[in-house]
Amino acid sequence: MGKRLSFFFDNDADILYITVGEKSSAVSKEIGEDILVRVDPKTKKVKGLTILNFTTRFKKMKHPKLLPLIGELNLKTA
Repeated sequence: MGKRLSFFFDNDADILYITVGEKSSAVSKEIGEDILVRVDPKTKKVKGLTILNFTTRFKKMKHPKLLPLIGELNLKTA
């Protein structure tokens, strides 16, 4: 079974946080302009993403931009 994605938007700071699985300590590394990936320092697994200036970034976009992510989505059935 895959890990749960959690999303939190800080409206005051204009930051979107995306967390994979449970929250845990991680090290951030910039992978694009105002986009950070959070990685577990021991396992090197991705723990989440932080997107700075989220609404500002998307208000200015004329064309969608891609984030350098590969993932798998599964629908949990009852």
